[in-house]
This record gives sequence, structure tokens and C-alpha cells, in this order.
Amino acid sequence: MNNLPAGFASFVARQREQAEKLRAAHGIEARSWYSIRNAASTEEAEVMLYDEIGGWYGATADQFIADLRGVTAPTLRVRINSPGGSVFEGIAIANALRSHPANVVIQVDSVAASIASVIAMAGDRVEMAPNSMLMIHDASGVCLGNSADMQEMAQLLDLISDNLADAYAAKAGGTREQWRELMRAETWYLPDAAVEAKLADEALTMPKTGQPVEGPEEEEPDMHRAWDLAAYGYAGPPKPEAPKPAPPAAREEQQPTLVISIADLLDEDAVARLRAAVAPPAEPAAPAVEDVAPVESAAETTPPDPAPVPVPEASAAEPVDAWAAMIAHLTQDEPDAWSVLVSNLTTTASSSAATEA
Repeated sequence: MNNLPAGFASFVARQREQAEKLRAAHGIEARSWYSIRNAASTEEAEVMLYDEIGGWYGATADQFIADLRGVTAPTLRVRINSPGGSVFEGIAIANALRSHPANVVIQVDSVAASIASVIAMAGDRVEMAPNSMLMIHDASGVCLGNSADMQEMAQLLDLISDNLADAYAAKAGGTREQWRELMRAETWYLPDAAVEAKLADEALTMPKTGQPVEGPEEEEPDMHRAWDLAAYGYAGPPKPEAPKPAPPAAREEQQPTLVISIADLLDEDAVARLRAAVAPPAEPAAPAVEDVAPVESAAETTPPDPAPVPVPEASAAEPVDAWAAMIAHLTQDEPDAWSVLVSNLTTTASSSAATEA
């Protein structure tokens, strides 16, 4: 291990003295870069590191440690959002957190870079909030002087960087030289990468969105209530009414059927006349052709009387419906004039005398 360069203690003292003179010259009070308060639960206190650590305008670690002694909660949550700052102020804060009796949970809210990442290594548990980042790199500083002063400053910066590498190795494992290689490259870690490198214990998930907020009805937002038309008696679009069912008795009973026979209303003569009127006419039979012996001359031959045409017996009238009988004459076709004129020519007259054999 390298020995501390000469004048190391005076170097730190000069830093604080210059910061105090600068603040006094500009009338600037020391800016608080942290806050300590009790959380909603009495079981947990909260520390906010939301700015540069120490530095020209920041408070020194002794103020932070004095306030930290007042925390008696069993759990101490340290939330970090800092780009880093003074190495020595940060180491003091980290050691104060390690020695605190509470269970220290480090939560990186946005960025823990440089010495702020070393403070994060002091927690019993390290959590990375969504989209947060952690950065490690070699220590840097400003030096004014001759070459000997420059060489002395280079040795100091290497010694500080080795010291910081040991802090990462104590949390995540590995060797000092392995971490120095990552520090020289200025390595940045997203939540999952920090967990994979074992610099953090958990990458917190994003809170779920779009879920209804449960709570009493009276706590419903006014804007939501303004669009609730139920307050104006609106119950939604009307629904079509279902047809009313018929009474049980009406569904079970069969509707009566009324049957009226006209034959029951007429006498027998009227029914007979109606049946005769609608009876189909008898078709005339074709005349029979008999063999005639040849005669000697046409003059001596007298035409024989035509044989009587047998009249077929009228078939018995089929019973018909009374109503059809009444309207049958309405459906009969009227004979045309030509049929009336030639009807006598198509009818065979019957002979009054009997034909002898």
C-alpha cells in the first residue's frame, strides 16, 4: 500500500477553508444537500441525498452525522439522487451509515454517481428504482504547483481510487484491480446491470398503471362525477320490451270452431233443385252404324228411319256441398251464339214408330 503523501491533512483543511471564504464573500449560506425526516410509519425514517455531496456550496459531513444521530427508527431508508462531490465527505457519510444501528436500505431514485455510488455501497440493502443509474470512475482533482506537487497529487488520486475500488469489492466481490479497470473506463449501470454486477440487490419494477383506485365513494374525483349522468336520472339507452306472455288459461284452451251447414237451413225441395242444377249434363252417345244390304236402284230405295238413340240413364247425383250448389250457376260458362244456332243439328230426333225387324 502506498503511504499518504505529505500535506494530506492540510489539503482537506484548505478545501473547507476555501469553501467557507467563498460563501462568506458572496453572502451565501451553506446549502443543505440532504434532509432527514420520519416517514409516515414510525418504523422507518427517511434520508434524502438529493444534491452534490459537500463541495464548495454544500454542508460538511459533520452536520449530516449530527442529524443522523437523532434517528431512532429501526429502519432507515436513504434515497439518493446525486452526481457525487467531495470524496472525503462521502466516505464519512458512508461510514456513518454503516455504523448506524438501524437497518439501512439504500434506494437510488435517479443517479448515484462517483462518491454517491460509494455511499450506496454502505447500505444493508441496495435497491435501484426504475430507470435509475449508477456510475463508478477514478477519483479526480485539481492541483497547482511544480512537478513534485503533480507527482504527489497523482499518487494521492491512485490511492483514493484504490480505496473506492475496495468499497465496490466489499459489496459485490472481485479484486481491487478488476474494479479499477471498470473505474478507469467510467462504467455506467442500469438497474438490471447493477443487480447482475452485484452492486445492487434488486431492480424495482414500474408501478402498475390504469388500475382503478379503491376508496370510499365520497372520495371520487369531482371530474369523474361530472361525467356521471346517473346524477341526472340517466340509466342508459332504453331496452326493447319483451312481449307479454298470454295467460295460462288462454294458452291451454283450444279456440272453438264454428261450422254452419246450409242444408240444415233449407227444405228438401230446395236442396233437390240445387243438386239438379249443379249436376253435370249427360253426353250424347254416338249413333250406331248398321250393315245395309245393297239395293238394285236408288229410286226404289227408301231411307230407313233412323234407329232410336238410347238415352243413357242419368247417373245418380252425387251429394254436393250445399254452398257449392248455390253458387254453381255463377261459375257456369255462358254458351256463345254459334253454339245455340247449331245445337239442333247435332241432336238426333227420336222416332215415334218402332222399327220392326
